Amino acid sequence: MEKRLTSLGIIFFFLCLTQVYGQEDGSILWDSSHRLSWTDFKSPPPANSRIAATTASGIAYQFSALEQAGKMEVDCSIQAYFYPEASWYRPEVATDNILSHEQLHFDISELYARKMRTRVQGYTFSSNVKAEMRKIYSEILKELREFQSRYDEETNYSRAVEKQVEWNVMIAKALNKTSG
Repeated sequence: MEKRLTSLGIIFFFLCLTQVYGQEDGSILWDSSHRLSWTDFKSPPPANSRIAATTASGIAYQFSALEQAGKMEVDCSIQAYFYPEASWYRPEVATDNILSHEQLHFDISELYARKMRTRVQGYTFSSNVKAEMRKIYSEILKELREFQSRYDEETNYSRAVEKQVEWNVMIAKALNKTSG
């Protein structure tokens, strides 16, 4: 039964946050010095699911805008969060490799938070800042979902161990290359 549970894979659950104005209570802000542990996964697994683990992470932003000399000045904070109360695992199939896979989903969320920061910094906003921020955010979320899906497919939800290692190295390099 244990092999069957593991072979059914891991589903990544991505929380799409459309309007967030700050950190939710209980969430974990991405930090390079904090690695997820199984104790961070607080939700009980669904009784009818055979999936090994689910990571809930996402990107949240808040901003303020001020028009000065005909130009919109935008101050924006963009963060990646892990949501313990929406994340779960099955202890009977939990392995270091599965945890590494789940950690990388969170790391990828941070990578895309950085991409959004870069996009916002290079954007010339009009007086319609709210709609323009929402559009940038939607585009980033679409790219993030596609990238997360590609990650799951290529690693076969952590079961392709060599591919998992390749992805771990690739994302670590990408995070080291971009500023937090």
